[in-house]
Amino acid sequence: MQKSSTLTYRDLVARLSDLERLAVPPLAGERCGSQTSYDRRSVYNAKTGLYENWNANRDGDGYIRMEDGHQVVFEAEGPGCIWRIWSAWPGMGHAKIFLDGAPEPVMDLPFLHLFGGVGLLDYNLPCLSMKLSRGHNRYIPIPYNRSCRILMEPDWGRFYHITYSTFPEGTVLPAFTGEHEDDNRIALAEKDRELAFRGRCLPTLDDTEITDVQVTVPAGGSLELATLPGNRAITGLHCLPDQRVRAEAEAALRELVLSIHWDGEAEPSVWSPLGDFFGAAPGIQPYRALPVGMTDEFLYSHWFMPFARGAELRLQNDGEVERSLAFRIASRPLAQDADELLRFHAMWHRDAFVEKSMGNGRDIDWPILNVEGRGRFCGVALHVWNRWEIPAEPPSSWWYGRGRDKTIDWWWGEGDEKFFVDGEKFPSTFGTGSEDYIGYAWAAEPPFPIFDSPFACQPFTPIDGNGHTSVNRFHIADDIPFQRSFEGCIEKYKGNRWGDRGENHCLYDTVAYFYLAPGQADPYGPVSLADRVGYCREPGG
Repeated sequence: MQKSSTLTYRDLVARLSDLERLAVPPLAGERCGSQTSYDRRSVYNAKTGLYENWNANRDGDGYIRMEDGHQVVFEAEGPGCIWRIWSAWPGMGHAKIFLDGAPEPVMDLPFLHLFGGVGLLDYNLPCLSMKLSRGHNRYIPIPYNRSCRILMEPDWGRFYHITYSTFPEGTVLPAFTGEHEDDNRIALAEKDRELAFRGRCLPTLDDTEITDVQVTVPAGGSLELATLPGNRAITGLHCLPDQRVRAEAEAALRELVLSIHWDGEAEPSVWSPLGDFFGAAPGIQPYRALPVGMTDEFLYSHWFMPFARGAELRLQNDGEVERSLAFRIASRPLAQDADELLRFHAMWHRDAFVEKSMGNGRDIDWPILNVEGRGRFCGVALHVWNRWEIPAEPPSSWWYGRGRDKTIDWWWGEGDEKFFVDGEKFPSTFGTGSEDYIGYAWAAEPPFPIFDSPFACQPFTPIDGNGHTSVNRFHIADDIPFQRSFEGCIEKYKGNRWGDRGENHCLYDTVAYFYLAPGQADPYGPVSLADRVGYCREPGG
């Protein structure tokens, strides 16, 4: 029988940046999901085993049911906590949040105001309540012990995501009244300040050891970066490319491959082109997220990576030019037996297992991660090559026209994220669009900005979107635990070739970040250089 636990509000706030917790095996009853405004025409037919209207795209207006003139948009049994609320278009209609069966809401305010500017958020938390390219995001915990229901008045707006965790039975969470006591306000302000300094230095404690390595990897060669003894954890990895690698970063960082083996395993748990491992492509695109990022000085990873008997880090150069880089590796001994912790995985792929969703109505689902075992899904870095011929017809307005009056239907990002946990037939997370999942909004209209934040970033995109786009989203407090399996997909509306003559290209590749129990292998493997470079062809090619 599991021991019950009591969590304070400070404990919940601490979880927002606790990378070490992600290596703790999930307990029975621990779950995470997202309730959204997805198009309710999308259903699973249990009689036929088919998915119907799976690409339905009227995603701004979905809700659970009507109740006394209000839309019920969220309901969940406790103990649980809402971690993230997002909307593309929050309005002045009130959001009413009812907790633990109480007849009166603990929060009753215009939905727009939930994201800041008045009331609870007067104290200004730009790393916890941020607007990312028109998308409103709120990462301020709302705990409940028995239940939570959210009702929306008319004119609340359009599009919402509400992401939450359910804790194991017996967990006791703090009572939430809708207003924060001073200590909780201070905890939020301190966390916001901590997140503002993300990525600026290696995370170290008194017992942290730093391993400095300088390497020159010959063309076509590989070498060992470091072999570390157990029982330890890597807590930081910084990469400092030399000037030539920086000058040729787009090619060099795809030709170089980082691999990591834990505890003498035959196949690596980390395998990725070097640049992609740090969360962006192509080349070096400066941005700062919490677990990974790129600065003008170095590329960094602060994922927590425990191992019991040893870790081997290797760098492979599949290019035709030798490459020189320096690395700083921070690690520290563990008081806990690392065999009791999960192992970190990060795997890069293009179109792997795309056939798995074919033939049952799910052809639109592009696989981010398919894995069996016990673990946690913690995020994704997605690189999109969407390149098209500029239409000869001049637009009536803007770059290519607006709304339905466009000279070309070029936008790639309508696709919803869908997370199937432990074999469920209908996903416990069903999103409303690729940009909504990341945290921005209305991205089908240029100009496009670049942005970063602790948990969601767009490190690169052209102003008109024609070419490379790099986005990422990290699940830290809102990781998705699984006991048997995890299948994460994102809809891909455009084929790898599209247009009247198939002259245009839309290609995805990704790094999935996740944890698995010791000894559990993921199904991914190395990808040839030919499939990592040279495939981003110009229109007509």
